Amino acid sequence: MKVTVVGAGAVGASCAEYIAIKDFASEVVLLDIKEGFAEGKAMDLMQTASLNGFDTKITGVTNDYSKTADSDICVITSGIPRKPGMTREELIGINAGIVKTVSSSLIEHSPNTIIIVVSNPMDTMTYLVHKSTDLPKNRIIGMGGALDSARFKYRLAEALEAPISDVDGMVIGGHSDTGMIPLTRLATRNSVLASAFLSEERLNQVLEDTKVGGATLTKLLGTSAWYAPGAAVSALVQAIACDQKKMFPCSAMLEGEYGMSDICIGVPVILGRNGIEKIVEIELNDAEKASMAESAEGVRNVNDLL
Repeated sequence: MKVTVVGAGAVGASCAEYIAIKDFASEVVLLDIKEGFAEGKAMDLMQTASLNGFDTKITGVTNDYSKTADSDICVITSGIPRKPGMTREELIGINAGIVKTVSSSLIEHSPNTIIIVVSNPMDTMTYLVHKSTDLPKNRIIGMGGALDSARFKYRLAEALEAPISDVDGMVIGGHSDTGMIPLTRLATRNSVLASAFLSEERLNQVLEDTKVGGATLTKLLGTSAWYAPGAAVSALVQAIACDQKKMFPCSAMLEGEYGMSDICIGVPVILGRNGIEKIVEIELNDAEKASMAESAEGVRNVNDLL
């Protein structure tokens, strides 16, 4: 199993590290345009192998896509990160050109690969890969919902004063501060609805804190977060590589599901060896349907800029 991660910055390097530590891939190729940067990150990570007990080979390369040949899964993290006060949508001009070039270069050397898009604005970048390549729709996946759901579960556990392993919850919709929809109605603690423990006011606070999760970290750190995004990507990669049939909310191309077409937006999917093996349609109430429609409108507005 060969995995390529394009972009050796904080998110890409964290992603490569988590994949290597889980030890399910034979090789991870880390690629960057900055001379020697990916090579240095790969060497540093390889020097942790004996300490962390993994045998995955990590190779760093500078802009040489021939070294990515025959990758089973490719992750695109490249692009400029958000700065404080910058929205994901403001990134589109620069990142669209980067993602289009990267995806075509990857497919040239790995025509049967599965692509996971991390670059922001993520739903629109995922849509761009669909429109600019010939890959089937099940092999193009946007990462956002897995990360947003992890942040949602963190906030739920905090509110419930419970271990996070007790908590389950999902975020659907667009991967943006205004577009994401944390499904508080369906959130649970060991199969018991979270609403049995928390007031409506407290659940609404969890919802709002989740929606600004990325912006909160950007303000604190001065740049985008990397540990949780890297872990989210590695979880998706592992689900595909190991054919786990796990369900994650991911940005997928819809063709009638949820009453939408020609849009990539976060919905629950089953991930396995073929990428997206199934889009899961859950029953939304009227308020959630309205939020989903509003979120989709926001995503389409950004798509129009392409």
